Amino acid sequence: MALNFHQLHIFYTVAEKGSFSAAAGALHMTQPAVTMQVQSLEDYFGTKLLQRSTKRIELTEAGRALMPYAQRSIDLIRETDSQMSKFTKQLKGRLQLGASLTIGEYILPRLLGPFGQEYPHISISMKVMNTAQIMEDILNHHLNFGLIEAPVNHPDMHMEAVLSDELKLIVGKSHPLADAQDVTLADALQYQIVLREQGSGTRLVMEEQLRQMNIDPTDLNIIMELGSTGAVKSAVEAGLGISFVSASSVKHEVALGLIRTIPLTDVKFKRQFYSMYLKSALLPISAVTFLTFLREKDLHQWL
Repeated sequence: MALNFHQLHIFYTVAEKGSFSAAAGALHMTQPAVTMQVQSLEDYFGTKLLQRSTKRIELTEAGRALMPYAQRSIDLIRETDSQMSKFTKQLKGRLQLGASLTIGEYILPRLLGPFGQEYPHISISMKVMNTAQIMEDILNHHLNFGLIEAPVNHPDMHMEAVLSDELKLIVGKSHPLADAQDVTLADALQYQIVLREQGSGTRLVMEEQLRQMNIDPTDLNIIMELGSTGAVKSAVEAGLGISFVSASSVKHEVALGLIRTIPLTDVKFKRQFYSMYLKSALLPISAVTFLTFLREKDLHQWL
């Protein structure tokens, strides 16, 4: 019997999860199948790798020695998929992903066209929802991965920055700042502000930057909190206040002269968008190909 990567992956997942049942759920396998594969690996090495107890699985000395090699083998497979995805022009498959609101509504639609031209045989299914819903669907294996606006801390999730973005100050065409060439943040914050709801990725980025500048976000003159970027833009266009949104989300309104973006002289609200997927998962080649596309292409030509 030859050493089997599939068995190494299962062993690593059992060790990480601390139980056969949890590993079975993460791997889409039955618990007996997971147990059998680990036993086969133990037979191959001729030694016990895991100590079974009523409470939790623990690594034996041999198991602890094997763990870094199992991790390296998983990393090597991921690197291999990433490198080979550059050559899979005839790749066929279905790409299932989740995207948070700003990314799903304004960023990805401009990228999926060029991706589809390069990989015409990959069909795409995208759910646009909030970060908590995306994470739940990934944990329940309904999605391969997600793209979100702010990183989250979860022991089972792998996070990777894949896109950069910048929030811009926007005002309506009749706003007192509409003719300004640039303004300081302090000048801008004198006006009423329309913001996304508490907990949104856009708002988290803005508030964190304000705190770094020793500005308390609770001191802002917030006139309205809205649940979507589209609603925020409509409120700004109607002259209800200023806001800070992704530059990609207002290209249409700026081009029509309905909204103006005003440069800030003393601060930039820069942020990263992140991919999120299970640490224990080996992504399908269609997902790896899309993530490689995001990492290596000059995306600003389309945004």
